[in-house]
Amino acid sequence: MRLENKVAFISGGARGMGAAEAQLFAREGAKVVIGDVLDEDGRKTEAAINDLGGECLYVHLDVSSEDSWTSAIAETVSRFGKLDILVNNAGVVSRVPLEELEVDEWDRVMNINAKGVFLGTKTAIPEMRKAGGGSIVNISSISGIAGQAYVSAVYNASKGAVRIFTKSTAIQYAPEGIRANSIHPGPIDTPMTSFRQGDAQAVAESIARIPLGRNGEPDDVAYGVLYLASDESSFVTGSELVIDGGFIAQ
Repeated sequence: MRLENKVAFISGGARGMGAAEAQLFAREGAKVVIGDVLDEDGRKTEAAINDLGGECLYVHLDVSSEDSWTSAIAETVSRFGKLDILVNNAGVVSRVPLEELEVDEWDRVMNINAKGVFLGTKTAIPEMRKAGGGSIVNISSISGIAGQAYVSAVYNASKGAVRIFTKSTAIQYAPEGIRANSIHPGPIDTPMTSFRQGDAQAVAESIARIPLGRNGEPDDVAYGVLYLASDESSFVTGSELVIDGGFIAQ
């Protein structure tokens, strides 16, 4: 198994891509902790993994709170003894046009998408150091590489911040055997992107822009996360993995 004897923490793991990542990690032998504010969904995912013979713990986590992160990582280490992998997966989307964007909305998106990645990384690194190294996988977006008109500028900004933060982390902690890489999904069918599903024309137009001719599924991203989390990518750090069906290759 590709993650045997590894302990992984996944933020935003209650549903969508985070839940897919947690389920795949458990199948590959990891002990998994998922953190989220969606307690009911989180406990369902926890139970589903454990019922299939995996080892999963759900903890309540507000990624914008340093105290919440400290508590969540401490609970992880208390339960499983160490931390090898961090997946900063939690995120929110915004579609508010720039001139209508209020400061509160800017702060909401940046606090979760950018500050949350910073706090998770800051809190996890001391435990990875104790474990002799580790892998950090940050979920950015193709919107962190190229501007996207159908989302708010603050979403682009937050995901761009994740992209360059990842590279800075990678360079700083490479001597300690701690790797950091980012993943940049394109359109993925998850609860967070369900706003698109009610508009058949918008869905069709979106798919028409994807060379592979379909939206992605959570597992499409999860397998990329698995590679970067595993020792198979031991010589990979500071990189960005685009999983978008060819969207931004055009």
